[in-house]
Amino acid sequence: MTKRSEGGHRISGMVRIPVHAKGGDGEDGDSRQEPLPEAPALLCASDGTIVRATVQVAQLVDESVPGLVGRHITTLLGTRGHAEFLRGPKGEIPVRSVSWPFSSDARLTVLLLVEISDLTPEAGDTSEQRRKLHDAQRVARLGTWEWDPTTNETRLSEMLYEIIGETPAAFSTYENYLEHVHQDDRPWVDQAWRALLDDHTPVEIEHRYVRPDGTVRTFRMHGSEMTDSEGWVTLVGTAQDVTEQRTAVTRMERSSQRFTDLVTVTPVGIGLFDQAERLVDANDALCDLLGYRLDQLRGTTATRMTHPEDRGTPLREASEQLGRQSAQRRIPQWRLMRFDGELVYCELHIALSVQDDGTRFWLVVFQDVTERRRTADALRFQATHDELTGLPNRAAVKEMLGSMLSGAGAAGVAVLFCDIDNFKRVNDSLGHDAGDELLVALARRLEGGLPKHCTAARLSGDEFVVICADVTEVGGVDALSTQVARLLRTAVPVHGQLVRVSASVGAAVPSSSGGSGEDLLRFADAAMFEAKHRGPGRMSLAGPALMASADHQLHLEGQLREALHNDGLTLHYQPVVDADGSVVSAEALIRWHHPERGLLSPGTFLPIAEQGDMLRELDKWVLRTALSEAASWPDSAGRPVSIAINMAGLVPGDHDFVDVVADTVAASGIDCDRVVLELVETAFVDLPSRTRCAMGELAGRGVRFAVDDFGTGYSSLARLKDLPAQIIKVDRRFVSGVDGDASDCAVARAVVDMTCAMGRLCVAEGVETAAQFNVLQEMGVGTYQGWLFSKPLPAPEFRTLLSLGPLHVPEVAVTDSP
Repeated sequence: MTKRSEGGHRISGMVRIPVHAKGGDGEDGDSRQEPLPEAPALLCASDGTIVRATVQVAQLVDESVPGLVGRHITTLLGTRGHAEFLRGPKGEIPVRSVSWPFSSDARLTVLLLVEISDLTPEAGDTSEQRRKLHDAQRVARLGTWEWDPTTNETRLSEMLYEIIGETPAAFSTYENYLEHVHQDDRPWVDQAWRALLDDHTPVEIEHRYVRPDGTVRTFRMHGSEMTDSEGWVTLVGTAQDVTEQRTAVTRMERSSQRFTDLVTVTPVGIGLFDQAERLVDANDALCDLLGYRLDQLRGTTATRMTHPEDRGTPLREASEQLGRQSAQRRIPQWRLMRFDGELVYCELHIALSVQDDGTRFWLVVFQDVTERRRTADALRFQATHDELTGLPNRAAVKEMLGSMLSGAGAAGVAVLFCDIDNFKRVNDSLGHDAGDELLVALARRLEGGLPKHCTAARLSGDEFVVICADVTEVGGVDALSTQVARLLRTAVPVHGQLVRVSASVGAAVPSSSGGSGEDLLRFADAAMFEAKHRGPGRMSLAGPALMASADHQLHLEGQLREALHNDGLTLHYQPVVDADGSVVSAEALIRWHHPERGLLSPGTFLPIAEQGDMLRELDKWVLRTALSEAASWPDSAGRPVSIAINMAGLVPGDHDFVDVVADTVAASGIDCDRVVLELVETAFVDLPSRTRCAMGELAGRGVRFAVDDFGTGYSSLARLKDLPAQIIKVDRRFVSGVDGDASDCAVARAVVDMTCAMGRLCVAEGVETAAQFNVLQEMGVGTYQGWLFSKPLPAPEFRTLLSLGPLHVPEVAVTDSP
């Protein structure tokens, strides 16, 4: 990568971090893994700095090894003409040097120094020194040559013949040599040697050489003039095979370039830090991330780039932390400070790497996770806060209470459970949008009016909770309950109308034996129900008796949940007959075989199910069991018997209502036109178009809907025409008085007349006397249900009843209707 401009950004594999010389042989990092020859030898960096030295070279120049390390080679080794010498305290020592790339790291060079003072004529036996020189040349793959320009003859050393792959007799002239130089290099190589002849300037070149076997090698050539005592000029020099070194360097350069290109194009921030954790280089992505130019960032420590609260975690510590957390798949995060002061959250990926010159550095990848963190925070907010009001939800309440009750101030915690009085009437009369508007207004009143140390939350529907961390700071639980009740006793403009509301408030504080946050919520909930039974706007504090009752309720809830999942429930069936006594359908009624209290009716345990949010699961169980049993019932009077199921938890407003019903019907094998779903009147009020379409889809398949207990809800008789139901059931409270109470008789007659006029089937429930039957039959009621015909029966007994034929019905007596 080339540097763009003064303000540009650059990162390169060739960035140099200063070498700090260290004492002793081999104290430069990885290079100590490979020994130097046991001879006068140096290991030098690419800039000529001595990084290692052997004892022999130190003795040769009468210097210590630490004294040599860190010096530049030119301070130790000099040249005069083609001769080389070492500078020592006793004068110059003639040497011949041989160099080759260090095997452990091609970026370093080994320099072998052979003393040649003993090679003078008066030196005597030189065989040992010559052997050393020959061995050194073989290790370095280096040979010598001479060229006589006058005769054009060349003389090569034995090692050089071995390097070029020729025998001594096959190579004799300069032209022979030039023919083997690679054709692309030949012109400039010839020009270089001709320049040596003309300018008498020593030459050092590298070129490619083609051996007789066709292999291409790279030679480093040195050449200079030598004039003897008689004035004859001879060209002498060395040739060293550096193919492996050049291959290693090329491979390293390509790898470095790939690294450089990768760092350049990667979209995440990358920085190089030296051992002092100062930024040496960075890519564009890191500069853009922080809003600085590279020249502004250089020299900045990693600590100064981070948020003050994260500055106790330098790179070394963060790297160790990353290693400890890798098994847990957790990555350290830092908060970086941008130029504009904005925080950037980054995940760190750290590696300790090595520069080209052997110096270590920190390679740090900064992955921007700011948006991901914001998304996670938003998702966490959604998971812990109510979507409608923005108040904390049940999950957040449990978390807060758990934290408060585990601390030193647990004794001062208080929980207030608030339920809006008659909120259902607001929904039924003004619609659900009006109810939502009212809830939001009440939430804002709680947020703005609660004292310090108090937090408002919404659990579900019209239920709010107030958590106080220290009730003594607000004057005690009674004072807080009064204040909360006052906040919720108000008039709120909703859809252009002023709606007056109040709330029943139940309070609970930790008992002496402690308790969990869930316990406090249960006790406050139970206290709220006690307050509601005393009238709107009342308050109640959970005492020992109420807590014991709540615990008993929780115990029953656990038993009911166990019975629901372990076949501890059963169904009884009460027939619905026509005027002739033929069974046309049966209503499924749930029973619980309690292990201690025996057979329990729905009125006993359904409130427990409602408190424990089990009504939906109970409905699904009843639907599944009743349809499965009814599928095999015998016909009655030649007609299939329908099955009616009461729905309280699984209702048309649920998103999966149609799917659950359709899948259960299909799994049971029963025909759709034998299925009747009974819902209370208020479940049909203000149904949105989507819900009506869902009901219409089921009705199109044959499923029928019945309005149970018609006349007891908030809707008027005029609304009967709008109810998407095929069956109307007259409530038993009107049926019980039709034979003696003129008002009950009038209401029942009005319902029957309107039902018949709109072509819907009318069912009178709770028929217990012949007189009631007579009056209802005269009104035109088509079907009847009640103890006059049969009590609810277990499944086997009901099957037997179907096999007996039509049930007995009383004879119709001629009477005057009330």
